[in-house]
Amino acid sequence: MMAARKQNPKDFRVTDWMTEAVLAVETFDSIAIARQLMAKHRVNQLPVLDNDHLIGIVTDRDIRDAYPTSMMIDRAEEIDRFAEKITVEEVMTRDVFIVRPETPLATAVGLLRRHRIGSLPVLKNGKLVGIITRSDILDFVLSRSGKRAPTAPRKPAKKPAGKQTKP
Repeated sequence: MMAARKQNPKDFRVTDWMTEAVLAVETFDSIAIARQLMAKHRVNQLPVLDNDHLIGIVTDRDIRDAYPTSMMIDRAEEIDRFAEKITVEEVMTRDVFIVRPETPLATAVGLLRRHRIGSLPVLKNGKLVGIITRSDILDFVLSRSGKRAPTAPRKPAKKPAGKQTKP
């Protein structure tokens, strides 16, 4: 019997492990909307799009830092009104590291580690087609075989990338 050929770790590509159902927000969305999406879908970062073009990323930390201090704890309504007025464009990171689907997974891991970031948007022909996160990398490490375990398909989110419309 012939032993199954083990795949070389250098053969793995971002496309094999990225999340394709990407949640994203647009520049005009409020940080309140971004915060709700992150909480509902248990993600820590959202790519920011302008007319389907990636222009930044907003993280849970960006949003947390934008909210008023805890000294205003008894002023929840005022804080909510504040969060509805601030757009993600005002708090997002503009200089975003990106990868392509064919990028070696090891290269993506190196970028995540070296720059201490949680995710890399995946672009193909200038369009957002996925995102690779630290969680995706942990799934890879835990898989042992290098093959992604089948998971239930994610339901389309309120604001899936590429399908937003302005209010």
